[in-house]
Amino acid sequence: MKRTANISAIVVTSLAIVCAGLAGFNLFLRMPHGTPLAALFFPDPDMTAQVLLHNTLLPRIVVALMTGATLGLVGAILQNILRNPLAEPATLGISAGSYLLLAIATLWFPQWMAAQEWIAFAGAALSLLAILALSWRKGLSPVTVTLAGMIVSLYCGAASAVLVLFNHDFLVSIFLWGAGYLDQQDWSAVAFLAPRLAVLILAVVLLLRPLTIMTLEDANAKSLGLSLAAYRLLTLVVAAALTAVVTASVGIISFIGLAAPALARACGARRMGAQLGHSAVLGALLLTLTDQIVLFFPVTYRLFPTAAVTALLGAPLMFALIRRLKMPAPPQPAQPAVARLARPMPALLGLVALLCVAAGVALFVGKNTEGWFLAGLYDTHGLGWRWPRALAAFSGGAMLALAGAILQRVTGNPMASPEVLGVSSGAMLGVIAVLLTLAAPTRSAQILAGAAGSLTVLLLMLALSRKPGFSGDRLLLIGIALSSVSGFVMAILMTSQDPRLGQLLAWLSGSTYAVAPGEAIMATLLLSGGLALVPFIRRWLEVLPLGEDIARNTGVSVVTSRNGLYSLSAILTASATILVGPLSFAGLMGPHLARLAGFQRAGTQLPAAALIGGLILLVADWLGRNIIFPFQIPAGLLATVVGGPFLLVLIGRRA
Repeated sequence: MKRTANISAIVVTSLAIVCAGLAGFNLFLRMPHGTPLAALFFPDPDMTAQVLLHNTLLPRIVVALMTGATLGLVGAILQNILRNPLAEPATLGISAGSYLLLAIATLWFPQWMAAQEWIAFAGAALSLLAILALSWRKGLSPVTVTLAGMIVSLYCGAASAVLVLFNHDFLVSIFLWGAGYLDQQDWSAVAFLAPRLAVLILAVVLLLRPLTIMTLEDANAKSLGLSLAAYRLLTLVVAAALTAVVTASVGIISFIGLAAPALARACGARRMGAQLGHSAVLGALLLTLTDQIVLFFPVTYRLFPTAAVTALLGAPLMFALIRRLKMPAPPQPAQPAVARLARPMPALLGLVALLCVAAGVALFVGKNTEGWFLAGLYDTHGLGWRWPRALAAFSGGAMLALAGAILQRVTGNPMASPEVLGVSSGAMLGVIAVLLTLAAPTRSAQILAGAAGSLTVLLLMLALSRKPGFSGDRLLLIGIALSSVSGFVMAILMTSQDPRLGQLLAWLSGSTYAVAPGEAIMATLLLSGGLALVPFIRRWLEVLPLGEDIARNTGVSVVTSRNGLYSLSAILTASATILVGPLSFAGLMGPHLARLAGFQRAGTQLPAAALIGGLILLVADWLGRNIIFPFQIPAGLLATVVGGPFLLVLIGRRA
């Protein structure tokens, strides 16, 4: 215990010293010569420089401390009550709900924008209500809340992306707010945050004992007389309110809620009170330190938002912590809400028949300037344009769903999806690099760059998976760290209004417009290869979730099986991402819909998930081409917007 306390004190003290030193240096640089220190707090109204320092830099430091502490505290609460080391404020979809409602108000109700903070708060409240409604029938179980929160977040993000795609120039102010700038012009943000955070933090203190009990297994917690559903509801409401208050004031700040609790555990904080306190202090120091680094470089002051730089600088920290991080107990998989199919093969054949019908509609039914049409077999020109898109959409969705099913089984984590894996982020960074460095980037150059980025991430995964004690949750944390880097680049592009953003947005949103016939055929061959491997990896996927000891006792090599499964997931994800963008929602939706349909065994769930994921993208691509013809909606966005509510309803009723 003494050694743990020493490590914690050293880390906190070191961060505090560096943070205070940078803040003092930034104040000194901007303070006129001969100005007394007291002028920071009691400026002379006739001295413009003193007034500016008092109303800009000083409240900025206070807001950074308050915001970072709140996000670190919320992250620690969520990771403990949801028993998931990947949980953070974004898990509840709070920020995404605020962003979506603000975008809607900006476009159609601009007169409401005078109350921007309350609009953001209303969006956060609606997101929480959706999650509670979906999770209530399962007693707000950690797995159901986590899954519902992630899907609500993805759905709100996709709906916002649709609005951005068609109204990019009208949403510049929302980009700036969402990027997480901490600029201040007065003390109004501090006045807004202080009383609200004080009341909510007091509520957290009063909930400390129930929070400690909720970290136990449900049966043990109930035996101690705790009403789990009631206290989970109360705790989630408090956590959501804390996040909403911060989001409404300063915008979307990511990564702090994930990094601060992870750093607190790495420092040895084990008891609930210690974890909450350490997470709050470390969150405050991490965000303030990052903001002072941004201020230290005047050239990047307006270009780089603090939230994006926080994610960029936090990624190396996560890499350094991953090996020594002691992960909390993972959530136990929920019992299947539906009976296992007694005869899964007829159901699989039914999915194949449904695929044939959907493919026929996608190829021969469409819309043109004269209205709807039914094409003939000899319409070679139209078919030559439609079949590569249809084939690419199906193959991309099927590969992502297959990769998602493998990841969820290996890690035992319902949040596992191709996007979280990090391979999509590697491909994304490669494509972004080509678009920003080449004057006329070709399709081939983009594919090669995306492949190189994906291969780099894959090699990193394989290297880390060989370390002793490596777990699937650590792999997902690596993916989140990599995603933060790509998120940093996207935030810079969004706020700088780079003219190349349109092409990048189309690819990121899952458009199949530029797919060539050869690319579609290659994707289908890769998908076929992945499906052909299912009989050979089926046993691994059945045994690995039972634990390493059981796997070894049954003759399964843990390292070999992990490497093989992670490699297969990464290759499938990279291929789909390079082809049609990071359509991660299909990778999450396909496996869950297959399970809800009754495909419980790995040998049948994987092909069922692939068929369902491919069908989702195939139908979405056809609808996107025709629903608002001659304009088009990318398949990835439409699949999320249309398929998301369907999955939410199923989870709310049966998961």
